[in-house]
Amino acid sequence: MMAASTTTNKLRVGYVPEHFSAPLLQLIENDKELAEWIELVPNPSGTGQMITALKDRSIHLAVALTESLIAGIILGKGDYKLIGTYVTSPLNWAVITGANTKYKSITDLKGQKMGISRPGSGSQVMASVMALQQGWTNSTDSATEFVVKDSFKNLRDSVNDGSTAAFMWEWFTTKPYQDSGEVKFIGNQPTPWSSWMIAASPESVAPELLAPPKLKIFLDKLDESINKFGTELGIRSVENVKYIQEKFDQREEDVKEWMKGVSYPKKTHEISQKTLEETVKDLGLAGVIPDSNKVMIPDQLVNTEVAKVTNA
Repeated sequence: MMAASTTTNKLRVGYVPEHFSAPLLQLIENDKELAEWIELVPNPSGTGQMITALKDRSIHLAVALTESLIAGIILGKGDYKLIGTYVTSPLNWAVITGANTKYKSITDLKGQKMGISRPGSGSQVMASVMALQQGWTNSTDSATEFVVKDSFKNLRDSVNDGSTAAFMWEWFTTKPYQDSGEVKFIGNQPTPWSSWMIAASPESVAPELLAPPKLKIFLDKLDESINKFGTELGIRSVENVKYIQEKFDQREEDVKEWMKGVSYPKKTHEISQKTLEETVKDLGLAGVIPDSNKVMIPDQLVNTEVAKVTNA
């Protein structure tokens, strides 16, 4: 991927090409004026890929997983801060094994190899959270070993060739592969926090594009698209169901079921103090970050020139 120049005339926004991105994609498809200065950059490997892209300046913004973005800031993996919330509902992570697996439940994965897309990715962070909740972090013999596989396809292959025991990925993105018999679900792990946030590089990287007023224009426009799509839990319009079906090759019943469990913010520039605190606390307990009690919330995590931190 080519590194973004600080003289580029487009704000490059990284995103994961999955059903959650529908309001973002619809925004750029329907607002031609906005599309003149905003470019969406797909990152199919997920949040770990986007954190790397933020670091090497190949994107300016990332719409990515809350836990990984926060961990990345604290661990110094990228020079960015949060500017907004994208999805307010939890993410339901499937725990996935091979088609002919010997593993029947999450408890069978104690001390086994877990596939991850990249270091710092949601697939690694959530596997660490799962290990914490299962009590596997208390001894070395039950510690989880992570194996980097880069892509979703490689992860699916790995549980079938035996190089990993399992991996974690969003439930409905993976469901078609379970339906086809390629992989098998043995459990799930919802995030205890709002699942997606928006992060931005420092203004100095591209002053014309990353100035707070410019970012606020983008967030205001995104609000309009999200509100048109529907913010509340529940099945959206026939048009939006069909849009996701066709865009992401999903069954109608799966799209409707996913919609029942996903909510978006009415105002993307608002970030919950409670979400920040809970995420940092759990990342510390799971061993993802050190000294979680020393993290300065929200100043260390949020660009308050753009975002408003709420008490919610």
